Amino acid sequence: MPVSDSVDPLIEDKTRLVNDIEVFLSEQVSLMTPDVPSPRSRGRPPILPALALWSGLLVCVLRGFKSQLDLWRLLRDKGIWSFPRFAISDQAVYARLARAGTAPLETLLCNVTNVLAERLQPAMDKTLAPFATEVVALDCSTLDSVSRKLPALRALPNKDKGLLPGKLQAVFDLRRQLWRSVRFTPDPHQNEKLEARELATTVPKGSLILADLGYFSFAWFDWLTENGYHWVSRLRGKTSYEVIHTFYHKGSTFDGMIWLGKYRADRSAYAVRLITFKVGKQTFTYITNVTDPNQLPPLAVARLYARRWDIEMAFNLIKTHLGLHLLWSANPVVIQQQILAVLIISQVIQALRAEIAWRANVDLFEVSLPLLIRYFPWYADDGMDPVEAFVERGRELGFIRPSRRTKVKAPPLPPYITPLPPDLVVKRKPRYAGRRC
Repeated sequence: MPVSDSVDPLIEDKTRLVNDIEVFLSEQVSLMTPDVPSPRSRGRPPILPALALWSGLLVCVLRGFKSQLDLWRLLRDKGIWSFPRFAISDQAVYARLARAGTAPLETLLCNVTNVLAERLQPAMDKTLAPFATEVVALDCSTLDSVSRKLPALRALPNKDKGLLPGKLQAVFDLRRQLWRSVRFTPDPHQNEKLEARELATTVPKGSLILADLGYFSFAWFDWLTENGYHWVSRLRGKTSYEVIHTFYHKGSTFDGMIWLGKYRADRSAYAVRLITFKVGKQTFTYITNVTDPNQLPPLAVARLYARRWDIEMAFNLIKTHLGLHLLWSANPVVIQQQILAVLIISQVIQALRAEIAWRANVDLFEVSLPLLIRYFPWYADDGMDPVEAFVERGRELGFIRPSRRTKVKAPPLPPYITPLPPDLVVKRKPRYAGRRC
C-alpha cells in the first residue's frame, strides 16, 4: 500500500502497526494465495480454507494458546476474523497442518518482514557501524530441552528425548530489531558452522556480522573477508598470533594488525586487527577485519559486540514470552509451522517496541518488552491506541524505564596512531589444519 511522502510511514495507516496486531496480520494473510481447486482434483474440496488455517494459527500464538486443540476449538466454535465457524474434527486440523507444509508461512514471514522493515526506516538505529550496509548478529538456539514437555516423547528414554525437535539458526537485524533469516535444523547437535556461510549470504555484501565464539574459525573469518563482509569477534583463548603492525600500544591497551595462527599447521589467509584493553580487572580482546581504527575505534568495537546480546533477547522473546517453550506436536512439519507463526508475531512485537522508542525519543532497551506484551492487548481491547498510551504514560507506569544493560566502556582513540605501511603484506597462503568450516 503506497504511503504519502508528506506523512511519516510509521504514523500513517495505524491499523497496520498500532490499533490492533490482528488487523495487521489479517491484511497480510489476505494477500496470501487462497485455495484454488485443481480442475482434475477428485473428491470433496477441503472444508477448512488454508487462509483460515493460517489465520487461526497466528491468533493462537498471539493469544497464548498452548495446543493444537486450542486451534481446533477456535476454528470450530469461535470463528476467526471474517471466517465462519467450521464443522471439523480435531483430527482434521491435525491432518491438515501435517500436509500443508511450511511454504505459505515462510512467504508470509517474508512479506511481514519486508513491510515492517520499510516502515521502520525512520526508527532504525543508524549509529551502529554507519559504514556497513547492514549490521546483523548470527547465532543458534536449541529447542531440544522443550521436547521433554511433549506427551508423545515422555515415554522415550532420556537419551532419545533430546533428538527432537532440533535448533534454530538465525540472522538478526540489529538496526531494525527484526529477524532477517531463520532456519530450522532437525539435528540439535549439528555444528552451527556448517550453515554459517549460507546464512551469511542472506545479507548484502558490505554488511557487518557479529557472532560468538561458537563460530570462531580461521576459515570462517577468511571466507567473510574474501566475500566482502565486515566482521567483529572475540579472540578465543590460547589462539596463537603474530603481531605485524602496531597502531598504538600503551600499558594494557593495544591496537594493531596480526596474523591469526603463528605456526604453519594452522594459519589464516588475511591479517586482522587485534584490539585489547582492560576495564577494571577485566581484559577485553576483540578481532576484526575493519583495519582502520578511525573507522571503528575500540569503544565502537566493544559496543558493537555487546549488541550481539540482542539476538539472545530475541530468542528469549520467542521461546519464553511467545510460547515456543511448549511445542504443540512431535511432527517436524507442525513444529516448523509453530516456529514460523511465533516468528511472525515476534516481528510485529519488535516493530511496535521500536516505534514506541522512536516516538518517545528513548533508547530501544528502555521500553520493557515483557510489559509491552502483557499490556498491549489491555489498551487495544479498550479501543485505545496502545503505542500512543505507551508513549504518553510509559514513564509514569514503568513501561519506559532506565535500561539495565551494562554500560560498555573502552579507552578513547589516542590523538596519534601509526598508520599502516603501504608495503605491509596482509594476505598469505592459509592452512586450516583439516578444518574447513
